Amino acid sequence: MTQTRYSSPSILIWGAGAIGASLGAAFSSAGHNVTFVDQAADHVHAMQQSGLRIEGPIVERHVQVRASTPDQLTGQYDLIFLAVKAHHTAQAAKQLLPFLKEDGAVVSAQNGLNELTISDIVGRRRTIGCFVNFGADYISPGLIHYGGRAAVVVGELDGAQTERIRSVHQLLLQFDDRAILTENIWGYLWSKQIYGAMLYATALTDGAIWECLAHTAYRGVFIALAQEIAAVARKEGVHLEAFDGFDPDAYVEGADPAAAHASLDALVAHNQRSTKTHSGIWRDLAVRRRKTEVDAQLGVIATIARQHGVATPLTSRLIELIHDCEDGLQRDWSNLDELRSAIREA
Repeated sequence: MTQTRYSSPSILIWGAGAIGASLGAAFSSAGHNVTFVDQAADHVHAMQQSGLRIEGPIVERHVQVRASTPDQLTGQYDLIFLAVKAHHTAQAAKQLLPFLKEDGAVVSAQNGLNELTISDIVGRRRTIGCFVNFGADYISPGLIHYGGRAAVVVGELDGAQTERIRSVHQLLLQFDDRAILTENIWGYLWSKQIYGAMLYATALTDGAIWECLAHTAYRGVFIALAQEIAAVARKEGVHLEAFDGFDPDAYVEGADPAAAHASLDALVAHNQRSTKTHSGIWRDLAVRRRKTEVDAQLGVIATIARQHGVATPLTSRLIELIHDCEDGLQRDWSNLDELRSAIREA
């Protein structure tokens, strides 16, 4: 494993949406050399002309930045924070490859197990795992809403405590002073997959995240969904990690049901503190009216489950229902009733 230390790195944010822009604006405000790349020409033009604005209760920033579309980009960079949607990961990783220094690294600031795809393209040695759970939304060109602090975690894929991972951790501390350096990044990534599945289920309705998780009629759905994916993680040999109210021990086979309800209560409280009321999945369906990341996130889980011979009827039905919503199915509480029926059929 390389021992490169990025003391004053050149940073490229590939994907200047909610997550990438929030991170990059903090790095830029701290005096780092940051360049933003995004496919959306109107967003790039706004950043070039008027800078990047971060608004919300956590922090207000207005920074002048360098921004371009991929075809305008030049140079090579020490660190590339990849922050595109999961289903765009392979394409983006191939596009960014010429701009990554030989001793540089790609940091996956995304949802999903995208490190698997990235490492296949840029090499495992040049891939760094990253877990982000903070709440942010793209509002309009040049404007991002940062609505809620939450876990930010970084680690080498093999858990090694290298000089470079310590320096990347120091960089992330400039975004959030609670950022964590871990030897078990896969544990966090898989835990986020479980919580992410819950968020997909909330997006079947127009209810706020906390409202869905608090709804007593549907708690069994969220718990069963979490148990199903946790079983896949165990087959993969992953030790799940806790974060922001999510308690992985509450969803293991034989756990006290009260523990799962306590974890959901904690997740409700966490989400009530954020001004980001709905998931990015819901925004894709209801606001931006575009395809979600469901196949690149939950679809991967279903594939791994089949490899282990683990049945995932709830996950599979959830994927189907999200596709139905993409195709025009009305978001409604009755969709959670439909999902609950998969429990009875299992």
